[in-house]
Amino acid sequence: SCSTLQILTGFFLAIHYTANIDLAFSSITHITRDVPYGWIMLNLHATGASMFFICIYIHIARGLYYGSYNNKTVWLSGTTLLITLMATAFFGYVLPWGQMSFWAATVITNLLTAVPYIGTTLTTWLWGGFSINDPTLTRFFALHFILPFAIISMSSIHIMLLHNEGSSNP
Repeated sequence: SCSTLQILTGFFLAIHYTANIDLAFSSITHITRDVPYGWIMLNLHATGASMFFICIYIHIARGLYYGSYNNKTVWLSGTTLLITLMATAFFGYVLPWGQMSFWAATVITNLLTAVPYIGTTLTTWLWGGFSINDPTLTRFFALHFILPFAIISMSSIHIMLLHNEGSSNP
């Protein structure tokens, strides 16, 4: 399945990745050029994420078509799962630390400052300081590595809730 592919290729990539703003881009270059089959693993991981989201969007479209949103607990667990998946994908997008990655991290994390009362504190915590730097990349790498295991647990809960509540799909 998509999640198995992501975890296996992700583990392989994590072995060779360096979460340092001065070395991250070079480690990606090293993976693609010097590590045997590294370029395949990197491309499988990136393409696998897109395929995973295509499957998720088809699942959501089916749920909307059949009115699954009427089952509030299952729908809420699915929405939470989607947000966690998007966060995981975002953290992974930042890891190569190219220009697009840096500016994506800058813009998206600055959006958190709009959250009333806790936005600035949340952004400072996520950055690991008052600007995007090494601690930011280290945290993003850790979150990108840990969240898939939370996603597996959340998926199990989502399926259990669906089993307990009953499916609205034919």
